[in-house]
Amino acid sequence: MRLDYYLAHAANLSRKEAKIAIARGRVLVNGESKLKANTSVTDNCDVILDKKSLSFQQNRYYMMHKPEGVVCALQDDEHSVVLDLLPNEIKKELKVVGRLDKDTTGLLLLTTDGQWLHKITSPKHDCPKTYLVDLADKIEQDAVSALEQGVLLNGEIDLTKPAKVVIHSDKQISLTISEGKYHQVKRMLAAVGNKVEALHRSQIGSLVLPAALPLGEFQELSQEQAALLV
Repeated sequence: MRLDYYLAHAANLSRKEAKIAIARGRVLVNGESKLKANTSVTDNCDVILDKKSLSFQQNRYYMMHKPEGVVCALQDDEHSVVLDLLPNEIKKELKVVGRLDKDTTGLLLLTTDGQWLHKITSPKHDCPKTYLVDLADKIEQDAVSALEQGVLLNGEIDLTKPAKVVIHSDKQISLTISEGKYHQVKRMLAAVGNKVEALHRSQIGSLVLPAALPLGEFQELSQEQAALLV
């Protein structure tokens, strides 16, 4: 891996901070100080920053098929949380990537990688999320057009970003958005005079929830799968 990547994870630096540290000679790799950001290092290298030895722990990435009734929090006094569905040995340092409402099912990500989490959840990175939406009333074409252009949510002053809508039936659509406002999908449908009856997240970026992953189960992502999302 690149030395700047190693430092970003092992010393909790930004990539820019890592490159500056390397350029200023603050980093030694196996005793060598004349280094570049793209210098190749491995887990077994002796890496020192400001006279302090570093160790690299590979970040972990998981997807879960979140069931209804559990909340996306690390702990909750009233409800079960998603971490309750995981074995104790992998819970350490895991963070929930974004949120799904208690009654929403579907694709949920968990990780130890704070930078990866930020890139997926930050609005400026425009990471799309797709939801299967069951509706109380028939979806009309003018409502679809409004969703695709952006709607004004109750309590907001700016329109939502344009969404992508795929109609499956009169009362079921897929909705793809790249923001993460509070209860956004439910509020968007309310803004066009409809109501969400059931909500299921099927996709984040290019990562699709596998049909074979049972409700309440999880699986680890490979480093390559994780890289596709950022």
